[in-house]
Amino acid sequence: MASSFLSQASLLHNPALSLRRTSPETVFAARNSIVPSAPDFPEKKALLRRRCSGFRVPRAAAEVVGYRIVEEAGERREKGRVLRVGLICGGPSAERGISLNSARSVLDHIQGEDLHVSCYYIDCNLNAYAISSAQLYSNTPSDFDFKLASLAQGFKTLSDFAEHLASSVDIVFPVIHGRFGEDGGIQELLEKSNVPFVGTRSAECRKAFDKFDASLELNKQGFVTVPNFAVQGCELNESDLSEWFVRNQLDINLGKVVVKPTKAGSSIGVTVAYGVADALKNANEIISEGIDDKVLVEIFLEEGSEFTAIVLDVGSAFDCQPVVLLPTEVELQFHGSADVREKDAIFNYRRKYLPTQQVAYHTPPRFPLDVIQSIREGASLLFRRLGLRDFARIDGWFFPPSADISSSSESKFGKTESGTIIFTDINLISGMEQTSFLFQQASKVGFSHSNILRTIIQHACSRFPSLASYNNVSGPLPRTGRSKSSQLTKVFPERQDVRKVFVIFGGDTSERQVSLMSGTNVWLNLQAFDDLEVTPCLLASTKGYSSKTEPEDKEMDVTSRTVWSLPYSLVLRHTTEEVLDACIEAIEPARAALTSQLRNQVMDDLMKGLKQQNWFAGFDISGEPPVNLTLKQWIKLAKEFQATVFIAVHGGIGEDGTLQSLLEAEGVPYTGPGVLASKTCMDKVATSLALNHLADLGVLTITKDVRRKDDLLNMPIINTWQELTSKLQCETLCVKPARDGCSTGVARLCCSEDLAVYAHGMIEMPNPPPERVIFEPFIETDEIIFSSKSSNENARDLLWKGQSRWVEVTVGVLGKRGSMYSLTPSVTVKESGDILSLEEKFQGGTGINLTPPPLSIMSDEALARCKQRIELIANTLQLEGFSRIDAFVNVDSGEVLIIEVNTVPGMTPSTVLIHQILFYASQALAEQPPMYPHRFFRTLLDLGSERSL
Repeated sequence: MASSFLSQASLLHNPALSLRRTSPETVFAARNSIVPSAPDFPEKKALLRRRCSGFRVPRAAAEVVGYRIVEEAGERREKGRVLRVGLICGGPSAERGISLNSARSVLDHIQGEDLHVSCYYIDCNLNAYAISSAQLYSNTPSDFDFKLASLAQGFKTLSDFAEHLASSVDIVFPVIHGRFGEDGGIQELLEKSNVPFVGTRSAECRKAFDKFDASLELNKQGFVTVPNFAVQGCELNESDLSEWFVRNQLDINLGKVVVKPTKAGSSIGVTVAYGVADALKNANEIISEGIDDKVLVEIFLEEGSEFTAIVLDVGSAFDCQPVVLLPTEVELQFHGSADVREKDAIFNYRRKYLPTQQVAYHTPPRFPLDVIQSIREGASLLFRRLGLRDFARIDGWFFPPSADISSSSESKFGKTESGTIIFTDINLISGMEQTSFLFQQASKVGFSHSNILRTIIQHACSRFPSLASYNNVSGPLPRTGRSKSSQLTKVFPERQDVRKVFVIFGGDTSERQVSLMSGTNVWLNLQAFDDLEVTPCLLASTKGYSSKTEPEDKEMDVTSRTVWSLPYSLVLRHTTEEVLDACIEAIEPARAALTSQLRNQVMDDLMKGLKQQNWFAGFDISGEPPVNLTLKQWIKLAKEFQATVFIAVHGGIGEDGTLQSLLEAEGVPYTGPGVLASKTCMDKVATSLALNHLADLGVLTITKDVRRKDDLLNMPIINTWQELTSKLQCETLCVKPARDGCSTGVARLCCSEDLAVYAHGMIEMPNPPPERVIFEPFIETDEIIFSSKSSNENARDLLWKGQSRWVEVTVGVLGKRGSMYSLTPSVTVKESGDILSLEEKFQGGTGINLTPPPLSIMSDEALARCKQRIELIANTLQLEGFSRIDAFVNVDSGEVLIIEVNTVPGMTPSTVLIHQILFYASQALAEQPPMYPHRFFRTLLDLGSERSL
């Protein structure tokens, strides 16, 4: 049977199909015609039709030079065994939360009928556990650390763990960032037990991971390096460091330096310091906090531009043939009047992993062409000389000729006519979150998430004779996110056996970044289904939109809003602003031509090695440009394509019934609750009014006082405070926007001064700012404490005083209108403050959620009564599809005190609702394996497609 697809990227190499690679000039002309400034809906519609069309390639046309088409999954299973991969995450470093995110992403994209994944976790004390895949979908290690003894299979020693791996898996994929993962620790353990693994050997890891040792080796190998000074343990020698400052012409009181751990990854503990005293202070903090016992002090080089590059080894077995993908320029941005020291900031943990408008990425970099070529050449050379394996990420800086870069030799590698290149960090296990550099750069040159990960795994297998048989059975990769070629659809007709899906995300609200994460996660997971064609779409921000617009004008404004249909690579960003900027950059003719030229060059380099591998099935991502439409045009296309719209726009028009109403008017099916339910739940007062008749059935509502925000300043704050606390009969208030999402603009007020701060807009508010705000009593709950960091095994418990008898829960509801059922609630634990932030709710690495509520807090009987009342709430509000209900629950009676209902809940990889559906499927439905995210999102899609409009 022929492969189900070949991408444009693959076929550009195939002379048998007469599809030639286009020149930069042709790309320039084509892209200029695709997105002209004049009204061009028909042309854009044609392009989007081509992108959404499916096709199959006959075997005769597909068997061409450089590509090997292999059998489908059924035939494959007959010829070979299933490859067993051991996925190891966690570790002792502060990056273990990121490691969990990376492992979850890898699991999402590699598991399949031909590849079985077993998951393992190493805690901060280097204890190893076999964990379920459901645990991998926990938000943070803290979510399950304290339950490891009861839910996971523990190993007495690391040696026992290695013996287990030797008998239970074929190859290990270590996804531990920082200490023990990249310093050679896990690699040495596996080597001693002869367990095959992905990545670099232990000896080479140790040399490359230590930033000081790596710098010495780079200098020895002929690379330009940054002058540095190592601070070891307690040897904080001020006089030696002062001499180093003087030697490098730095002011000992104000000289600017970077202080970072030598062996703690590339993000944690990296700071900027000023002068010797400040540098030693920062170094001491790194050491005292246990991040590292050895610290590097480097000169802060001015005028530089940071970059990062993924290196992929495509050689055969032990024949190293590294190819550097398109590097990414990391641009730090500062808006408005920033502090001088803030402008000296660096690409730290927050900017790398959390949504922020302080950083932008450019792939390829906006550097001179010779500089980009030198970066690729240098990173490849470095990879080979340091003896690295399979893949790595190498970071560095580019400095223009005007920068003062001293070097002991002008002949060192990195000196170019356009400036100087310095490589600074080698990451042996690059971050693998869904939008990480690995996937950003891989998608630019034709690899989907699944394709690049499986290519890395298969390359590692080629080094081990015992795994040679697997190289013949890998076959076509699972169907993931391929963009369609406009050229191909002229040759092959549209497929009629696929359903079109438009996933829309973004918008105006303060939750737009969470919306981007949700939409990206939904889009990637739905790619797993062969009968779906899924198009990611960005609802662009209006910026000037006013909530005071009259309804008729608002209707006009809404339908004329811009929606961008996105190619694969442009979705993988941290913020909607980045996505929009990337779209505009992608259709700029000169930029598009350069990207195409570099993309083709990298793909040629890759194919020189990959065409020799009998397991490589080709590239599966093409290089389409983005397409911009009005919302009205976009809905018309959805109707024409008979598409189902998967709504992932949090707040605003995505959650207040506006988008739902527009879709219903055209008969376009969509996910989530209908117009009336959306309008009701968006308004927290209306939600309470709709439920206040259920008090006798154990569903309670919180007393509210609604006020215009502008009126708060029209009378003395002290009088307003006294009036509110008297009316609501409380001492502490909770204030929130009357019509917005679930996090932004929500605050606890303890006194009139807090109210004054809120009234003057000194905390983050939704955009546009709310006209009305709600005041209600702040509900006190008892603190829940974990002792998971204790070295005493018996102390790894959950501690809860239980004085108030109320806990805060969040719970998903799923099903058809009138028959919604409750998932198992999760107890929400706030790591700091009194109100869960956006990050704690949706961003991996922060926040704790306990699913199900521990028996020490709530009995099974109380939990069952709670779920019955949650279902009563859902069906009373006429919810359908999927929603999230936040509430306080009495742990004795199961009574529910409703907080709010979110009709478009967060669907990020780390949201607790994913954990709830996994738990529900494995417990209530007894599903083995459990309902993984891709099946969950498919369920939501099917519910939307079947709805009655």
